[in-house]
Amino acid sequence: MTKEQVLTALSDVTYPGFTKDIVAFNFVKDVEINGDKVAVTVDITSSAAEVKEILVNDITITLKKLGASEVIANIIQPKAPREASNSMSGKNLVPHVKSFIMVSSGKGGVGKSTTSVNLAIAMAMQGKKVGLLDADIYGPNVPRMMGLIDQKPEINGQKVMPLKAYGVEVMSMGSLMEPGQSLIWRGSMIMKAIEQFLRDILWSELDVLVIDMPPGTGDAQLSLAQSVPVTAGVTVTTPQEVSLDDSRRSLDMFQKLHIPIAGVVENMSGFICPSCETESDIFGMGTSEAVAKEFDSELLVRIPIEPAIRIGGDTGLPIVYNQPSSETAKRYQELASKVIAFVDNVNSEGGASNASIQPTTPPGVSACSSH
Repeated sequence: MTKEQVLTALSDVTYPGFTKDIVAFNFVKDVEINGDKVAVTVDITSSAAEVKEILVNDITITLKKLGASEVIANIIQPKAPREASNSMSGKNLVPHVKSFIMVSSGKGGVGKSTTSVNLAIAMAMQGKKVGLLDADIYGPNVPRMMGLIDQKPEINGQKVMPLKAYGVEVMSMGSLMEPGQSLIWRGSMIMKAIEQFLRDILWSELDVLVIDMPPGTGDAQLSLAQSVPVTAGVTVTTPQEVSLDDSRRSLDMFQKLHIPIAGVVENMSGFICPSCETESDIFGMGTSEAVAKEFDSELLVRIPIEPAIRIGGDTGLPIVYNQPSSETAKRYQELASKVIAFVDNVNSEGGASNASIQPTTPPGVSACSSH
């Protein structure tokens, strides 16, 4: 037997739950052949025991058919984290994506999509391979913000190719619908759509997938946590108490789903005058820091009100890319650096495993959709 023959045979071993094989996923890291004895090392993204058991069995059967008298299948899995995982079903629908960031908010209108867009682009500008999934099914704003409002994705067989802008792979329900079309869907349809966005989109081997969630703590959030091991959660809020109350619910949701909390982004935190560049406190500043500390987290960054942010979002020219020297762009870059460091730390400690758990209490009902 040769290494090429072994790899060809292993291309018939599909990764559990997928149609793609372990060789195509680039999970086979080493092949050692000693006569008719074969040892293979396979590095996978799931820590589920049943996934390992299936792979060991399938690899053994496949290589014995090839003529091996003895097969050693060494399956490398992520270390189990010190806390229970957020993935409640043991599934990882996108195993070739290294990390997942859920950007959430307790209420609409706080700038969550603006944060997701600029965070994703800033990470790409810092050298990461980034995808951006607009999971706000009812109010998909990402295509306009990314300058993709008139573009439709290509179909490749049964899969959909993501759009690309500013070095980021992008997919949104807004790119699949006619402009202004409404979706009047029940929760079960939303949950199915989230799964399809993960399973049926041809995402590359990404370092990180930023997921812009709908506001609230409902079906979409629960479905995502059941579909992939979310690496980090980011909550977006504004300084007013009414927004901070809802932010507590968003942070509480992360805890109940056992999603590591990267921190809080305080949007509309002060106002930068476009004429004199003076920053004024009009809605309050830094009020979310105390809320973050309640959940053993931190205030990641304060994003001020700046007219260029609104203009960039409306025209598809995100400020972090198109005005990189602006104060707001610098703060988005700071946000990206902090989130990358947090994600690296979570992954170094084993990441989010696929242990089967249930939330301690059911999440609440999603609020209305907005930016």
